[in-house]
Amino acid sequence: MSLAELQSRLAYTFRDEGLLRLALTHPSLAHEGGVSVPHNQRLEFLGDAVLQLILTHELYENFPAFDEGPLTKARAKLVNRRTLAEHARGLGLGAHLILSRGEETSGGRERASTLADAVEALLGAIFLDGGFDAARKFILREFSPAFGKLSVLPTIENPKGELQELLQARSPEAPEYHVLSATGPDHDRVFECVVQHAGVELARGSGKSKKAAESDAARVALKKLREETER
Repeated sequence: MSLAELQSRLAYTFRDEGLLRLALTHPSLAHEGGVSVPHNQRLEFLGDAVLQLILTHELYENFPAFDEGPLTKARAKLVNRRTLAEHARGLGLGAHLILSRGEETSGGRERASTLADAVEALLGAIFLDGGFDAARKFILREFSPAFGKLSVLPTIENPKGELQELLQARSPEAPEYHVLSATGPDHDRVFECVVQHAGVELARGSGKSKKAAESDAARVALKKLREETER
């Protein structure tokens, strides 16, 4: 597809088509030739903030009976890497990405993290090109089908799922759980478990079952990672 065809699919026509090209330019291009090439990371940074603000406001307005906890979980469900990559595939962004040869040959057009970043960069580009209202209109059109699925906000704690989504922003590799020990009589066992990512231990947890120990380890890992981010 040409950029004109892509804009038709987006239902948005750029006044400055250069912003769209910039949103599609992967950072790998800047490293390939040893020269400075503008790429989409700054737009990604901007688009992430725009997306968070607009979806947060919509959740706040649409679900007045819910407090911060479930609203935060609902927003995370809407904007995690996997979900954003699905939006990118639906829009056909992968075919338009401007990649280095190395990124192209390693499957960059289908990589979830690359596609998710491109969506955020696209939102930043629309915001700069058409302003807040244009970005809001595009985001609500893209995400409004998901709001119907959130008529009941997620309230069940799922630390393993949350940890996996958090780590997906860093690496496609999934966390691994291993039982370290099981102590006590059969009717009152206590399991100790460790969660690792890319060979690095993140945390340990314990519980009355393997599943409970894994959840506890994930909960401890989440707390540590979030504390590190806030520093």
